[in-house]
Amino acid sequence: MSSLERKREKHSPFTLNPDPRRKTSAEIVTEARHSLRTLRTQRPFTPRDDHRQLFGETSRAQDGRPPSTFSLYAWNFEAPDSRPGSGTRLSPLEHDPDPVSPMALPKPPSDPLELKRGAVGARVRLFRAGSLTTLPPVARPTEVYIFFLIMCLSSGGSEDAVERLCDACDCLHGALAEQGMLGRRCRKRAGLLRALFCLIDINSAQLNLQLAKLTLELNVSGKNLLNICKLIFKISRSESNDILFQNNSIIDSLLCVLRCEDVCVSGEAVLYCVGTLKFLSGNSALLRLLLAKDCVGVATLLIQKLHPLSQPDHTQFTIGGHIHVQLTATLRNLADLPESRPLFVSHGTLTELCLVLRHHHGDQDICTNIARVFSKLSSYSECCLVLAQTPGCFTLFIELLSKHQWKQDLVVRLLFTLGNLTSRSSEARKHLFTAEGCMSVLLGLYHTYHGRWDPPPSKDVLVKLVRVLANMSIHPAVGPSLAANTDLIHYLLDTLELRSMQESEELLVNVAATINNLSFYQEDSSVVRDRGLTVAKLLLKLLLSSSMDGMLEATRVFGNLSQSREVCDFIIQNKVHQFVVTLLDSKSPEVCFSACGVLTNLALNPPSRTTLTQEGAHTKLADCLRDFGPVDWQLAGLVCQTLWNLTEEGGTETGPPSTMNNQEREILCSVFFYEDALQWTSGDDMRDFHRLCWEMDFLPVAQRLRDRIQTQTD
Repeated sequence: MSSLERKREKHSPFTLNPDPRRKTSAEIVTEARHSLRTLRTQRPFTPRDDHRQLFGETSRAQDGRPPSTFSLYAWNFEAPDSRPGSGTRLSPLEHDPDPVSPMALPKPPSDPLELKRGAVGARVRLFRAGSLTTLPPVARPTEVYIFFLIMCLSSGGSEDAVERLCDACDCLHGALAEQGMLGRRCRKRAGLLRALFCLIDINSAQLNLQLAKLTLELNVSGKNLLNICKLIFKISRSESNDILFQNNSIIDSLLCVLRCEDVCVSGEAVLYCVGTLKFLSGNSALLRLLLAKDCVGVATLLIQKLHPLSQPDHTQFTIGGHIHVQLTATLRNLADLPESRPLFVSHGTLTELCLVLRHHHGDQDICTNIARVFSKLSSYSECCLVLAQTPGCFTLFIELLSKHQWKQDLVVRLLFTLGNLTSRSSEARKHLFTAEGCMSVLLGLYHTYHGRWDPPPSKDVLVKLVRVLANMSIHPAVGPSLAANTDLIHYLLDTLELRSMQESEELLVNVAATINNLSFYQEDSSVVRDRGLTVAKLLLKLLLSSSMDGMLEATRVFGNLSQSREVCDFIIQNKVHQFVVTLLDSKSPEVCFSACGVLTNLALNPPSRTTLTQEGAHTKLADCLRDFGPVDWQLAGLVCQTLWNLTEEGGTETGPPSTMNNQEREILCSVFFYEDALQWTSGDDMRDFHRLCWEMDFLPVAQRLRDRIQTQTD
C-alpha cells in the first residue's frame, strides 16, 4: 500500500474524456482530480418579495420607523425660496414682496391665445396650447412657461390635459437647461416651483414623475426634497408604474440625490430615494438599467458616507440603519446579474459590506441582506478572492453565526459563503479553522440543528455546515485535528445512523464525503480510525442505496477504511466485496477507481484474494484497463496495482499468475502494446506496469518499460 499512497499524494486520478480524440499527456495532467475533495451544494433559495414596502411585516421595530404608506398634496410642500441647501438660514431681506399663496392656481386670462407681460410691456409672440413641442428662439420668460402649464390644465379632457402638461414639463426642462437656468439659477424659481407643486394634486403618476424630475433639477432641499422623494417612492410602489421609470430619466436624478445629499441633513429623503431603487430593482429591465447607470458604484459611495452614522451613540444611527436595509436589498438584487460581479470587485463593495456587518451586527435585516449578496457572489472565484482577503472576514462570520444562530435564513447563507471560500483556497481553510471560536460555534450549530427535525430549513443548514467541515479537512494542518475531534465524529456518525436516504440524501452524501476526507489521516489520534468498524456498518445503507452519489462516497470511504484488517474481514463477511466487484462494470472511471481502492487492500490478504478471484475480479479489472487505460493513466496504474496484488500466490513474487487464462492475458497484452501506452504513464505507474508485465511474461513490453524507467532515472 505504500506505493499506492505515494501515488495518491503525488498524482490525482483523471476523468474520462468523452472526446474520442486521444489526449496528449499534458492535457491529461491538467485534468487531475483530488482524492481529498471539496463539496458542492445549491445556493439557498431567495424568495421574491412581492410586497413593495420599506420594511417587512416582522422586521425592525414598528415604532418610529418611516411609513411606507402616506398621502401627499400640494399643501404639504413649503413655500419655495432660493436659499442654498446647506442648512444655514439666511437673514430676511428688507424688501417685502407681495405675498403669493403657494396653493393658489393662477387663472388664465380671458383670451387664452394672448399674454401680456405687464410691467415690461414688450411685444410677445402668440402660442397655441396644442403647440408645445416647438418654442420660439427668443427670450423665454419663466412666466410664459408657467402660463403654458395653466393653459394645458384648463384645455382639453382629464387625460388630454395630463399629456399636454407632461409635454409642457419636457419643453420647460429643455428651455431652462438651454438657458442655464436649472438648479438655483432661475430668476423666477420660486414662482415656478409654486406652480409645479400645485399640479401634484392632479394625482397622475405620469405627470408627477415629470414634475418630480423637474423639481429635483431645480435643486429643492429640506421638506420639499423629502416630499418629492416620498412622491417618487409612492409611485414606485405600484409595479404598473415601472414602465414610467423606463421612459423617464428620473433614475438619473435619484442617483444624483444619493451622490450629492448630506445624509446627516437629508437622511429621510435619502431613505425614500433608496427605497425607490429597491422597488425598481425587482424589475429585470430596470435592474439592468440601474446596473448600466453604475448603481453599484453610487451605492458603495453612499455606504462610505453612512459609516460615520454607524456609531451607536450617533444621533442619526437609526436612520442610517434604515437606509442600509434598503441599500443592501438593492445590492442583493443587483448581485443576481453576472455583469455586476466586476463592479462589486472594482468598487470595493464587498469590503465595504463587511464593514457594515461589523457596525450593524445586531441588525438581522441588514445582516441577512448582506449574507444574500455574499452567497450569490461567492460562487465566483474573483469575488471569493476579495472576500477571503478582507481582514477579519472569517472571524466576523463566526461571530455572526454565534449571535444569530436561530436565524436560519441568515445562518444557511453564511455557511454557504464559507463553504464557497473554503472550496477554492487552502489559506481560507486555515484562516477559518484558526478564527477565534470557530469549532466551538460550528459544533454548537451542529448540535442545535441536528436535534431539530423540522422540514427543509434545518436540514439545509446541516448540509451547508457539513460542507464547510469537509472543505476545511482538506488542509493538512486542519484535517488531523478534525479527525481527532470526538464531538465532530459523534455528530457525523449520529447523522448517518438517524437520517434516511429518502429524506436526507444530500446531507448523508456530504457526511460520507467528510468522513472520507477525515479517514485519509491515519494518525493514532484519529477517532475515525478507532471507530472504523462502526463507520463501515453505518455506510452499508449508502453503499446499497439507489443513490449513485451515496454509493460512490461510501465506496471511497471503504477504500480508506479497508487498510484495517478488522474492516476487511467485515467486508468479506457481509459480502460487500461482491458489490464492489460489480462496480467495475460501471462506465464511470470515478466508480471504477473507488472500487479498485477497496479491492487493492482486500487483495493483500491471501484468503480475501482467493475470494475475489472466485468472483472474477481479475477479468473485470482487465476489461476496466482495456476501456479506461488509454485515457486515464491514474486509473490504469491503480488497476495494475490491484492485479498485482490479486496475482500474487502465497505471498511470493515468482512465477506467472495462474489466476488468468490466456484470453485475459491477451487482453492485457493488447492494452500494454497500445501505441501511446508509454506516453501516458508516470514513473510510479510504469514500475507497476513493468512489474506486472514481467510476472505475466510480457517480455517485449516489460523491456520497453524498463528502458523508459531507466531513461527517467538518468
